[in-house]
Amino acid sequence: MSTDFALRPQPASAPDSPRPPKRPGRPSARPPARPTAGAALHSIIAATAVLLGLVAIGTVIHEPVLIPPLAASAALVHSAPSQPLAQPRSLVVGHLLGAAAGYGVLALANSSPWAAAVAGGVTLAATMAARTPHSPACATAVVVVLQTPAPGRFVPLLLGATMLLALTGFAASRVRRGTPRYPAYWW
Repeated sequence: MSTDFALRPQPASAPDSPRPPKRPGRPSARPPARPTAGAALHSIIAATAVLLGLVAIGTVIHEPVLIPPLAASAALVHSAPSQPLAQPRSLVVGHLLGAAAGYGVLALANSSPWAAAVAGGVTLAATMAARTPHSPACATAVVVVLQTPAPGRFVPLLLGATMLLALTGFAASRVRRGTPRYPAYWW
């Protein structure tokens, strides 16, 4: 922002203008409306059910399937189903790119918080370039670098878990009337 902004004359607003003039540096968007109790309960139940399902699958196969980034993804899918971050393309490809970035950074550097931070940034760049924005995928890269899971076990479980999240989002959006349909687009 230039320092001469305050010195420039501002156009006067018309007396019949319904909005006051915008102030520089202030956001003009409003926060989203509060969901109804029924919509919030539906989202909470659907997200919790899929997370419990991931835990159950992990218990049966004796592998941890529920990782923190997947909980964040479930929250996006079930509470903001029309947003680009929640779409199946971003969900599945984003997490796979995050895993790839994590393993790539791990191959170049040892497991450390520094390397994990780099992996998170690389994932953000990769998801933006691939047009698959999904912020929890950055956390997947961090998990890979810090926990060093075996790729032959981790990646298939991650792929299956993200596909399950997308499918439960699809099913849950068709159970309750008036709920936004998920997905807004598949691919």
